[in-house]
Amino acid sequence: MIALVCAGVGTAGAKDIKVGYVYIGHIGDAGWTYAHELGRQAIDKMPGVTSSYVEAVPEGADSERVIKNMARKGYDLIFTTSFGYMDPTLKVARQFPKAVFMHCSGYKSSKNVGNYFGRMYQARYLSGMVAGGMTTSNKIGYVAAFPIPEVIRGINAFTLGVQAVNPHAQVNVVWTKTWYDPATEKEGGKSLLETGCDVIAQHQDTPGVQEAAQEAGKYSLGYNSDMSRFAPKAHLTAPVWNWGPFYKKIVTQVQNGTWKTGSYWPGLESGIIDLAPFGPMVPQDLQEKVLAAKKAIIDGTLKVFAGPVKDQTGKVVIPAGTSATDEQLLGMDWLVQGVQGSTK
Repeated sequence: MIALVCAGVGTAGAKDIKVGYVYIGHIGDAGWTYAHELGRQAIDKMPGVTSSYVEAVPEGADSERVIKNMARKGYDLIFTTSFGYMDPTLKVARQFPKAVFMHCSGYKSSKNVGNYFGRMYQARYLSGMVAGGMTTSNKIGYVAAFPIPEVIRGINAFTLGVQAVNPHAQVNVVWTKTWYDPATEKEGGKSLLETGCDVIAQHQDTPGVQEAAQEAGKYSLGYNSDMSRFAPKAHLTAPVWNWGPFYKKIVTQVQNGTWKTGSYWPGLESGIIDLAPFGPMVPQDLQEKVLAAKKAIIDGTLKVFAGPVKDQTGKVVIPAGTSATDEQLLGMDWLVQGVQGSTK
């Protein structure tokens, strides 16, 4: 976690509160929005809590309108769950200083705005180990949404995980420039499979990539939630979110007046991020190797971005004997050696 503690917001004593969620996708996407919706359902069962959501809200002006509408209706706590909601959230928060806002995946905060995410790159690394151990062509595909630090960081961590078990494998990236577009995501997966990739991963919000892999008789790794039911013959595992405990914690803090603004970035040790169960096709020895790495990440003996780490040009970006700082991770705009593709 990035420890930031600033001014508190709220009043002493527990109270009934209204909690709102703003979603980039549909709650049935089986991915990013679905994972947040499961978290919302968890807090909706808490005493004194009433919650609601608006789904499929585009980033930009539309999101500002939706956030402001919630604030005007007296919502005490509003979670905005996409990177592009960051500035609109801050703008609305300035107009409604008594409300608490929590923005997911951003980096800006203010007196009544906090931000949160998870060190998903840790689970990405583990899923990369699975991919590296399962490929026979040494060509692995990665269908990615937008070239922002969050996504680039995930690609790099995944590739380092691949290389930890298979230094000969390469990761081929295609960009879809969308978070939620099942057809485009599936086509991205197909394009990688057609170039010889026999394992494909994703930073997308639907199971389209999983379906493409199963139809081609190849392997895949999901994201956000356990997507195995959509492609049981292809799905190896997936980095997954479990937002319930975190949302309960924040809601409780707002109810009893102890909430403080800050940046929250927990890792595998928190349970907020994890790895989905392995598919039956993953050999036991590979499973054990991945689980040993998971334990090492949790106890701090394994750092995902420990140097030396080189970029695509061969330049050492993270020197030997050091590991990436949170500032480097949050601003990551370069790809590691072993990735085929660009950040454009």
